[in-house]
Amino acid sequence: MNKILKIIFAGTPEFSVPTLLALNTAYSNVTYVLTQPDKKSGRGMKQLHSPVKKIASSLKIPTFQPISLKGNEIYETLEACNADILIVVAYGLIIPKKILALFPMGCYNVHASLLPRWRGAAPIHRAIESGDKAVGVTIMKVVEKLDAGPMLTSKSIALGKNMTTGEVTKSLADIGAELMSQIVFSLQKKETISIVEQNESLVTYAEKISKTEARINMSYSPEIIIRKINSLNPYPGASIIFREKILKIWGAKLIENKDEKKQVNKQINIGNLYTYNEELFLKLGNGAIKIMELQPEGKNKMDAKSFIRGYKIIKIEKIN
Repeated sequence: MNKILKIIFAGTPEFSVPTLLALNTAYSNVTYVLTQPDKKSGRGMKQLHSPVKKIASSLKIPTFQPISLKGNEIYETLEACNADILIVVAYGLIIPKKILALFPMGCYNVHASLLPRWRGAAPIHRAIESGDKAVGVTIMKVVEKLDAGPMLTSKSIALGKNMTTGEVTKSLADIGAELMSQIVFSLQKKETISIVEQNESLVTYAEKISKTEARINMSYSPEIIIRKINSLNPYPGASIIFREKILKIWGAKLIENKDEKKQVNKQINIGNLYTYNEELFLKLGNGAIKIMELQPEGKNKMDAKSFIRGYKIIKIEKIN
């Protein structure tokens, strides 16, 4: 009978949680967790635990939260754990080669892209922003170079034109958990797992999302702006300036109705919000988009009809 595998799990955000939960089975157990240090937030500067730490605490799994993995102390701590495998899911720290060598059955990562496309910090955001037709998850071996390890398995899903980063993240988190649990089961059964090296000529990088990207560039096409809005939902949210305050746009669509498109496109003032047939539109340099959900500065999210009722928006009179 094969032994129960001892796993150290390294992860931080909500995306990591399904995999953490999936690894506590009849054939494997997460014995220790690595996650990012607690952060202070809010007026009272309260300590905020990562989603992974919250789950680990509820499962009574010991948790380590080093600022870095480069010191001897954390190395000796992990060495003493005597674990078989390291599983990494959006942890956020580079893992030195010295630590990777501690695990006799290897180190494996759940990455939210179809590698080698979109290595890096924000693969889902960049896939949506770029108009990719599909997104997915890849399980790979962990190496020192960022997301460059050989691949064990992957799974893709179609990317709908109105899917947001938040929606895709939830779907891929569950897929990643399923794929990784299958790999761990195969390792425990000592089955042969084929690996494929990444094609370096096809590599693209998903740069970290910055708040400075939030402002909508009115010169872009409606299609590009819709993708940007979806990619920045739920963080940090695409925005415009409306009456000298920030107005976040959480949901928008391309205009399919020919009459609506005709009437809005005739408007002159770029960046203005208009109503037509009780719908809300944003005029761009080249076309317009229909706004579905938005959030004025200092207020809660609201649908377009609620916004129209609360603010005096320019109403378009039909022009033939």
